Amino acid sequence: MTTAASRDEILRTVTEIVHREIGIPLDRLAPDSDLRGAEGADSVKVLVMISRVERTYGIEIDDQDVFTLSSINDVVRVVQAALSAPAL
Repeated sequence: MTTAASRDEILRTVTEIVHREIGIPLDRLAPDSDLRGAEGADSVKVLVMISRVERTYGIEIDDQDVFTLSSINDVVRVVQAALSAPAL
């Protein structure tokens, strides 16, 4: 993915990753869906999902941020921030 990915594109991609990695049906996923309280979600699956997001976008999400992410919107926000951050 490039840094030019739109919010909608990131939302679509993250939603698909959540679906695949946590197993929540797409029709039950919304941007404000609670990822940690969802049926079938556990800390391992959430970490695998975050790892997939990081690999997809070539970013690293700070560990402190990982443990505060509770919705798809939260993940999208962190991805957008990482993509717009200046390269070190």
